Amino acid sequence: MQANEPTEPEGETTRLLSSLASGDRPAQERLLELVHQELQGMARAALNRERGDHTLQATALVHEAWMKLVGQDQVNWQGRSHFLGVASIAMRRVLVDHARGKNRLKRGGGMGREELKTSIVDPHSEGASDLDILALHEGLNALAAYSERASRVVELRFFGGVSEPEAAEILGVSRATVTRDWQAAHAWLTNWMDGGKAQ
Repeated sequence: MQANEPTEPEGETTRLLSSLASGDRPAQERLLELVHQELQGMARAALNRERGDHTLQATALVHEAWMKLVGQDQVNWQGRSHFLGVASIAMRRVLVDHARGKNRLKRGGGMGREELKTSIVDPHSEGASDLDILALHEGLNALAAYSERASRVVELRFFGGVSEPEAAEILGVSRATVTRDWQAAHAWLTNWMDGGKAQ
């Protein structure tokens, strides 16, 4: 267990995570109790960066992400940080699926690429709440081909709502590395959204 993880009985989260794949219902319920507050915070952070007309609520996002997490039987959970990192991926998938469904209803199935705002790399910037989740998803997928870690940093910060130190812990790198990846992602995504082929 990491030194800066919340206090809890030694190894309880890790033990419960190992029971997740076996469908141990009491273990799943206890695990949810331990991480629920963090998942709610992640969901609120992700939804705060969405457009104002978003119809998905934080509780529903947590529920859908949780269903994806407990259904994973191929993951070798390595502790709380690993779990929260995977939770950020699950939330991204839920938000993208939700946006695609909404887009199909609005556009009859067409999905044109909308401008990707620079606010994606600064969650506190003006306009961050006008983020187009599908454009972000597309941009992160393109970025991952060049730098998977930089793409993960943006994913963790935006979909997981984690700080730079937390992202560093989840990824197993230094905070300075996360800062560099964050800056590189900004440059790459700015070029990408301007229509250039970022290198």
